[in-house]
Amino acid sequence: MNNILVTGGAGFIGSNFIHYVLGRDPDIQIVNLDAMTYAGNMDNLEGLPPDRLWNVHGNICDAAVLDMVLRTCFIDTIVHFAAETHVDRSIDAPNVFMQTNVMGAFNLLELARKHNIRFHHVSTDEVYGSLSPGEDPWTEASPYAPNSPYSASKAASDHLVRSYGHTYGLEYTITNCTNNYGPRQHPEKLIPLAITNTLAGKPTPVYGDGQQIRDWVHVEDHCEAIWQVLAKGKMGETYNIGGDNQPTNLHIVCAIHRALGKGSIEYVEDRLGHDCRYAIDSTKIYEELGWEPKKPLWVGLKETVEWYKERADK
Repeated sequence: MNNILVTGGAGFIGSNFIHYVLGRDPDIQIVNLDAMTYAGNMDNLEGLPPDRLWNVHGNICDAAVLDMVLRTCFIDTIVHFAAETHVDRSIDAPNVFMQTNVMGAFNLLELARKHNIRFHHVSTDEVYGSLSPGEDPWTEASPYAPNSPYSASKAASDHLVRSYGHTYGLEYTITNCTNNYGPRQHPEKLIPLAITNTLAGKPTPVYGDGQQIRDWVHVEDHCEAIWQVLAKGKMGETYNIGGDNQPTNLHIVCAIHRALGKGSIEYVEDRLGHDCRYAIDSTKIYEELGWEPKKPLWVGLKETVEWYKERADK
């Protein structure tokens, strides 16, 4: 693993992963392929060594560009982050999600097979559906039951990856991670939205009664987990990544308001088909790879608030 293609590396999790890897291993070179949609921001990659990171403006739906990058850059590993991820947008424009999340993954898999490249697929816990308050967290053996066009598109790409491993012998791993938070996240998501709205003197919109439950993991912990899977994970396996906490969305927003010393809430009509609860059992990655989250939620939230405060006027 020397030459890694990261797709979507100008986005939230992808850029944090690039920072993590380049800071950890001096022998790794990274090519970042990003379509630079609204969610991509090259400022997320500031300060990284230009001799070890090459940025390519390209779309994973463009097979010719992908083929050129894989051939000319001697890529041996693909870490696939690039995706449309916002559930609200998937409800309004599901066709974009099918193109990027399904056909884009298909293009990458075809070329990974052609060039014999290891493939790591970054996915979501939302493929498992929704839990009631008393149900046990999902394991890697839980059945898929996606409830939104977004989660359905990610479930489809998970199945595609597994099919390429079974049919063609492609070397692959998959991680299904719960909700991420931390620096460089686009403000359409709950935590940065609550922070940026409050800093701007605007109320934080909260769906329904705000009692939806999510398991939150800091993005740096997520990046370390992916690295452990790349370094030690078993080919053909899936690993769930969770933060081992389950606050309500309302609890998260109120914690952010307390950290900022101000804030107001605007309750809005609930999202169509809104999932009640997500919860991940990370026992497998704990026991097999020795990974566990290091950042306590309330510590990570305070650090995230400070990160956005420092950049509020930039």
